[in-house]
Amino acid sequence: MKIDKADRVKKLPPYLFKEIDRVKAEVIERGVDVIDLGVGDPDLPTPDHIIESLKEAVDDPSTHRYPSYSGMNDFKEAVSRWYLKRFGVELDPTTEVVTLIGSKEGIAHLPLAFINDGDISLVASPCYPVYHTATMFAGGSSFFLPLKKENRFLPVLDDIPEEIANKAKLLFINYPNNPTAAVADQEFFSKVIEFANAYNVIVCHDAAYTELAYDGYRPISFLEVPGAKEVGIEFHSLSKTYNMTGWRLGFAVGNSEVISGLGQIKSNIDSGAFNAIQMAGITALDSSQECVKRNCEIYKERRDVLVEGLQKIGLGIEKPLATFYVWCEVPQGYTSARFASLLLKEAGIVVTPGNGFGEPGEGYIRMALTVDKSRLEEAVSRMEKLSF
Repeated sequence: MKIDKADRVKKLPPYLFKEIDRVKAEVIERGVDVIDLGVGDPDLPTPDHIIESLKEAVDDPSTHRYPSYSGMNDFKEAVSRWYLKRFGVELDPTTEVVTLIGSKEGIAHLPLAFINDGDISLVASPCYPVYHTATMFAGGSSFFLPLKKENRFLPVLDDIPEEIANKAKLLFINYPNNPTAAVADQEFFSKVIEFANAYNVIVCHDAAYTELAYDGYRPISFLEVPGAKEVGIEFHSLSKTYNMTGWRLGFAVGNSEVISGLGQIKSNIDSGAFNAIQMAGITALDSSQECVKRNCEIYKERRDVLVEGLQKIGLGIEKPLATFYVWCEVPQGYTSARFASLLLKEAGIVVTPGNGFGEPGEGYIRMALTVDKSRLEEAVSRMEKLSF
């Protein structure tokens, strides 16, 4: 029997992190002590009070049944309370909040609700690859908006051709940004809202990193800006904020019609997030946020070690104000892939080549602060011994 995959699957590029894992495994097999700064998966444990809440919820037989696809009312109410306390944004938990099995799931499903064959998503790039692949799966195409250093890694909306803007249905943005660690302000979000109204484009803001910030900086929510709720939604995740990547719990909030469309897709594809995990999520959102503060203190210390070390080596890099990523320029004469290969083969350091997030990422590598400070010091020491 011949098994022939669908054309949409054949068009997929290799998933970036899967390929990194493959190459890393080959190096480890050679006996190399690998320092993995590639994938952004927190090494810090989920806080104890959240774990205890899950244990208690699992013991309740009522949590073992099918959950609601849109999420437990109690969880959505907790999300609304958190948004009001954190950002000053009021949300109707019944119409403006939907529970997700991690924000990736919601981002991947959203284009199915709004993209028809031939429609366009505007995608700020370099970016999380799912924005593009989700659009492609829905039959649409992506028009990439380059994020450049000279523009503070913000897309220049005025550069979008009129014919493209008129065909666009979705705009994907992400601040604080992965992979560049750039941040956005109210002025930028106001321009996004103005553009969305002018061209009837739904704004999809991926806000997974708003709680990882340093030096007194507090990222804002897109929904804080007047008019935002009329044009779009915001995706959030408990993964990075509370070290819950494996738990798969997130949410989308904002425009009720967009939330409803996403909910319709979910009701036909999944059966919702495990209620016990949602109950632990309520604990995470409603409890003291001291655990988040401690995370930030640890990541800040790691950031300073890595960035200051790389600066001494002579690499072009700035201290990020948010995320747990460092966006580093490669040395003159190197491509992103060639420099990443050098670090892996000669120093046993895994980094992500910037062009893996999109063509505008060429000339950079991304490093994740998800290893202990001592390992970052070791990484800098190894790099100092390289010739580049």
